[in-house]
Amino acid sequence: MNRNVFWTPTTGVGTESLTLVEDSAGVDVDSVVVGSFDNEAFRIRYEVECDRSYRIRRVEVSTLGLETKSLSLRADEEGRWTDGRGETVPKLDGCTDVDISVTPFTNTLPIRRLELTRNESAEIKTVYISVPEFRVETASQRYTCLDPLDENGGRYRYESVSSGFTAELPVDPDGLVIDYPDLFDRLW
Repeated sequence: MNRNVFWTPTTGVGTESLTLVEDSAGVDVDSVVVGSFDNEAFRIRYEVECDRSYRIRRVEVSTLGLETKSLSLRADEEGRWTDGRGETVPKLDGCTDVDISVTPFTNTLPIRRLELTRNESAEIKTVYISVPEFRVETASQRYTCLDPLDENGGRYRYESVSSGFTAELPVDPDGLVIDYPDLFDRLW
């Protein structure tokens, strides 16, 4: 599979251009997001590498422009994380997924990895990366399958366990979000 997808925020200005390649080696995502948050413009690039089962191997986020910030994290199959220097990051132990605040793509990771059946739910622990601050913390989330993936797509309920935020996410047959209510719309 080789997909190109564009999303835009429902409020404010911005766009995301994402390329997803899935092959026998795994899943590779390369994306650029430009937008604004609290009247501050940002431009970032992120890369996500997963195995064939959508388990995170590596995530990198960096700013594009004159001032550069970057973040590099790697995960092993036991949910242990290391930073770009290879040092362990104990506060992320047990996280199975990553959630980057400025993209709906990261919802695809647990949707594809969990393979939930109708009305089945799973609670996960994620590495939450807040952009443009590059703040890294953990977050508990729950996904519930409302309509499982098929040739027409599917529907999932996302819940932030800590904040109580809930959204119903329609996805295409590849598990990519079509519309994220009040946050993102897919352009193409």
